[in-house]
Amino acid sequence: MLISAMAFSGLLNDADITAALQSVSAVDSFNYKNFFAKAGISGKSADQLKQIFAVLDQDKSGFIEEDELKLFLQNFSSGARALSDAETKAFMQAGDSDGDGRIGVEEFQSLAKN
Repeated sequence: MLISAMAFSGLLNDADITAALQSVSAVDSFNYKNFFAKAGISGKSADQLKQIFAVLDQDKSGFIEEDELKLFLQNFSSGARALSDAETKAFMQAGDSDGDGRIGVEEFQSLAKN
């Protein structure tokens, strides 16, 4: 999977992404609120969050499923680690407000704003 920071070009700052990734480099250190804040995702508009969501929705299904969530950090840098099972489950629980086992764009937007 070839992913580049170009996908977030104009949306997120490379230095912010680097700092955010460094802050979660240890296994089980991922906290979506901290990561979103450090990467500059939290302060984005609804339209910008839709664009970010579109990059994260690797299979273009309109949802972020658990397998995509596990590889969440790799959207920001291909060398980033995969989330642990515990991190993935906690992230999914936080984002999946309707309990369907996946995160839609509206759920992602509210996750980013909280």
